[in-house]
Amino acid sequence: MCGRFVVNQGVKRLMPELLSDFDLPDNYNVSPTDQVEVVRDRHGQRELAQVRWGMVAPRAPSFGGGKPVINARIETLLSNGMFKGPFTSHRCVVPALGYYEWQQRETGKQPFFISEPDAALAMAGIIRAWPDPAKADDDPDRWRLSMAIITRDAHVAPGEVHDRMPACLTRDAVDDWLGDRLAPEELAELLDQTSAEVAHVLAPYEVSKDVNSPKNNGPQLIEPLK
Repeated sequence: MCGRFVVNQGVKRLMPELLSDFDLPDNYNVSPTDQVEVVRDRHGQRELAQVRWGMVAPRAPSFGGGKPVINARIETLLSNGMFKGPFTSHRCVVPALGYYEWQQRETGKQPFFISEPDAALAMAGIIRAWPDPAKADDDPDRWRLSMAIITRDAHVAPGEVHDRMPACLTRDAVDDWLGDRLAPEELAELLDQTSAEVAHVLAPYEVSKDVNSPKNNGPQLIEPLK
């Protein structure tokens, strides 16, 4: 799965072809329900959008209630009613320096930071819009956005830490992913192939258990554990 990740200004330097026109905040412990920045195509223009991490169904009684749907399984993108519509027409890229995963040990959960050395990750995501019933139909702020990060089987990764991992795009697949040229079945195949490529170059290392608390933040969280 993907339950925490890292984003900072360095991601823009590592991914200039996607982020040259955008700025990203520093957040070394992005957690579910946080507001995060994603890249999407809208009306033929690429833009940076702020969305809630944790997908909210359009008919949910409130935007923040209930357990957030933070991940969407690649295997069910075309069959799950929650994911099919967003996958067909509201895809995005979630830029990240890397993500955290945990292994259960006798001493408790040990966190790892997982990244592609000297590169940034283009995690695949899908967006849903939630209509705020407190706002008028013509209010431009009526629609609030939320997203889920797509995950895949992690057994394709040489140093797997968990049985699921975020599905990441290669650089040359981003335009097709965000565009409207490919059919949904072709997009699913594209993501499966490119995410397997990225998985093979990811490198995990142990980090401090300070990561376990979403209240902790800062670059020290991704320092290798001595």
